[in-house]
Amino acid sequence: MSLVEHIIAGKPTTGSTDARAPIFNPATGAQSGEVVLGGAADIDAAVANSLEAGKDWAATPPAKRAAVMFSLREVLKRRADEVARTISLEHGKTHDDALGEVTRALEVVEYAAGITEKLKGEFSRNVGPGIDTCSDRQPLGVVAGITPFNFPAMVPLWMIPMALATGNSFVLKPSERDPSSANLVHDLFEEAGLPAGVLNVVHGGKEAVDALLDHRDVRAVSFVGSTPIAEYVYTRGCAAGKRVQALGGAKNHMIILPDADLDQAADALMGAGFGSAGERCMAISVAVPIGEETADRLVEKLTPMVRSMKIGPHDDGEAQMGPVITREAQQRIERMISAGEGEGAEVLVDGRGLRLQGYEDGFWVGGTLLDRVTPDMTVYKEEIFGPVLSVLRSNSYDQAVDLINSHEYGNGTAIFTRDGDAARDFASRIQVGMVGVNVPIPVPVAYHSFGGWKRSIFGAHGIYGPEAVHFYTRLKTVTTRWPTGIRSGAQFNFPSMN
Repeated sequence: MSLVEHIIAGKPTTGSTDARAPIFNPATGAQSGEVVLGGAADIDAAVANSLEAGKDWAATPPAKRAAVMFSLREVLKRRADEVARTISLEHGKTHDDALGEVTRALEVVEYAAGITEKLKGEFSRNVGPGIDTCSDRQPLGVVAGITPFNFPAMVPLWMIPMALATGNSFVLKPSERDPSSANLVHDLFEEAGLPAGVLNVVHGGKEAVDALLDHRDVRAVSFVGSTPIAEYVYTRGCAAGKRVQALGGAKNHMIILPDADLDQAADALMGAGFGSAGERCMAISVAVPIGEETADRLVEKLTPMVRSMKIGPHDDGEAQMGPVITREAQQRIERMISAGEGEGAEVLVDGRGLRLQGYEDGFWVGGTLLDRVTPDMTVYKEEIFGPVLSVLRSNSYDQAVDLINSHEYGNGTAIFTRDGDAARDFASRIQVGMVGVNVPIPVPVAYHSFGGWKRSIFGAHGIYGPEAVHFYTRLKTVTTRWPTGIRSGAQFNFPSMN
């Protein structure tokens, strides 16, 4: 049985505590290993190491930091199958889905490799008599990332390349549910030439999180996870004087107008609703067809598609969806389905009680389709984070827009239509951070930035892209005048150009 250790100063270590947590293979339900759980002492050691190693790294020319990112790109491409396999064994997602995660991570690495252009400062000559002003963006120091189970390689690689390329050192606290991917990410950076100690990995639970949030030498914290924890991380981190970006939960809607291509819309809902067993913060979990006729036609198409969806372990090449992450997640999702049924939703396809031959003890939930869901139902109000698609019928486009705008989450949304005017109006009026027009999962490419609105994010900055450059750096402006032999005497008024 494997043991996943911390990595501090480039070396594995069991750390300061005897605490351990089990790691499971979600497809079989069997324990596959253990992960060490660090405490405040381990965070102290990692931060101290990052602080020391970060001094030389911050002084490294941006072009040399970019060279590490170029090298990382090649390492990641060459080892993509290995990374995907590591993800799947502990998360459960299919191999192709895990490869997609690696590809989206690779895009951020490529963006970080262009950091020299993004760190160029500004210069103004003669802002006053013989006075010049320049400004540039400088690293913060030690920064940290607290990352979720659902993208155990991608989300760390959304954070770390941008933080390192801008000159910071990094402490990663990954999910203890699938921790091996984080250690593999560290090894990829090491192979790419990153100096030891610039990136450290500490595994753990709440004690480790609190230690990072409270640590005086951690200047900024990035977080992705559920909204209650995002709010906690943001509140505690800000109270400790840190920059915090905390991305939380979601309830993503797709509006389907009567003129939409319903075959295209149904295909989109299948992938966006059930890909990765619905364990995505950008999953579409609510379909909002406009009008009863549209709803009936959509449900008629979706029902047999959900029923026939191929579910299996990650190494089944025909599997379209794998298990959920833990037994607790399986039980919670099934309780949510039961709550929806009890509150009046019509269960068209029921994924409860799924057992696969040869994998009877796995954490399986089948694709579930609920019709006639209403806004007062628990299954609508709360994030399920599982393979459950709700159909909420709307009488009008305006009613659907109001429905989305009134929800507490504002992460992602989509509209399917052939009407350009409606699409333009939707993109303008909707109170959601990421919008798709005939695109079901509108995750921005790496040279834009990812981030929702409302209670889907806490903090002013989105993740990766231009927003990351600003989050991981601070502005310094220098105003200069060299002696010219001219004296004008002391000036006691506030300086101006007059």
